[in-house]
Amino acid sequence: MVFAQFEINETTFPAARIATFANLLNVVIPILITGAAILLLIMLLYGAFLWITSSGNQENLAKAQKTMTYAILGLVVVILSFIIVKVITLIFKIDAPL
Repeated sequence: MVFAQFEINETTFPAARIATFANLLNVVIPILITGAAILLLIMLLYGAFLWITSSGNQENLAKAQKTMTYAILGLVVVILSFIIVKVITLIFKIDAPL
């Protein structure tokens, strides 16, 4: 029986360097912001689809407008949270290169 054993070159595949909470945030926050942007795009497309297919129906048109409004408000919340974290790190001089 042969097991696929090999040595990993540490210069090619360095170990994860998440030693502090700030390093973890530097990995997680861009992923979350990207996910929020993708969700924004999906919600805007869904709202646009509802708008186009409303056929003059005021209920469906209002639903489409609410969907698009909530999508944009969600993006504003994500951006403001990022800015607030950045301002707090600057005020308290925390070393978090976000």
